[in-house]
Amino acid sequence: MTFFRETDALSGKQAKAYVTIDGRVEELFYAKSLEATIEKNKVDVPVLGKTNTPQRSAGWSGSGTLTVYYVTSTFRQLMRTYIQTGQDFWFDLMIVNEQPGSATGKQVAYLKNCNLDSVIAARFDASSDDMLEEELPFTFSDYDIQDQFSEISGA
Repeated sequence: MTFFRETDALSGKQAKAYVTIDGRVEELFYAKSLEATIEKNKVDVPVLGKTNTPQRSAGWSGSGTLTVYYVTSTFRQLMRTYIQTGQDFWFDLMIVNEQPGSATGKQVAYLKNCNLDSVIAARFDASSDDMLEEELPFTFSDYDIQDQFSEISGA
């Protein structure tokens, strides 16, 4: 029987993330978490003689949430420009997952043409001991994987 080696598990704390805005690359060292999802859009395909309603894929959509410590004005400034000019903005995210000592290797994923849904305009909370953070929901329209995880064999 083969077992998963605990040394091959990845810690999310080892990840790195970078944002590219107008050709400028910035490491998101103040990021706390990120989750991006690709969802297939499906349509019904009624078939004569079947009692179920089969479906087939008809596209996809990408969305995610980037949670950061409330220490940057970058995204608020982009939203402010949109408010004042109507000129929307897009950016790319690169996420690197790698765990030293793991046979899993490294994965580099790209979320392309990201567009923010909302930002927090201002924030404080005098009743909390927690550090301020903000969730930045976004959509994306392209996806790529530059480096893939290695196949692991177990023990």
